[in-house]
Amino acid sequence: MALLAEYRCKATPARRVVEVYDADADLSDDEAMAAARRQVVAGNGYHLYIRSLQPDIDVEVAIRVWDTPPGPPADAEGHVPVSIESETGILVVNQLEYGPAGETTLPRPGVYEGYAWWEGRQATADYYESSLGHPTDDTFEDHLTQAWKNCPVTERYVLDLAYTRDPEPIVDDEDL
Repeated sequence: MALLAEYRCKATPARRVVEVYDADADLSDDEAMAAARRQVVAGNGYHLYIRSLQPDIDVEVAIRVWDTPPGPPADAEGHVPVSIESETGILVVNQLEYGPAGETTLPRPGVYEGYAWWEGRQATADYYESSLGHPTDDTFEDHLTQAWKNCPVTERYVLDLAYTRDPEPIVDDEDL
């Protein structure tokens, strides 16, 4: 099993969600987002929604493309199988309130399958809650900003994917 490409970026999980999607897939999916509340990472084929337990501390999102996806590490906090179709060959990591955090070019357009796994999710949420315990005075906002920038744990989500097939052909409405 060989690693073909790797991309990492930091993203703020505004409304506790970060999404990964094909550059041309701009419609959101409420059902997939609701499923992410239950299983942490969920998608509809073109979008993957990543659900954090906190909305303000940056998380790391890693997209790794393998010739064959490895299984999730034994010490991962959790994992789920995932699939994403990219007609453009470009995946965008998006912050719901702030816009794109970054994008990566896949080795080729197509359907990629594998696993999403995560670590540091609960520890970051615990740290987040404890940082809110500061008295609300003139320094409260500065305290939070510093606390969130200096989180001792990295909340990380990794998408380990492998190309499985070409994308579905685009159906033009005019041809119907």
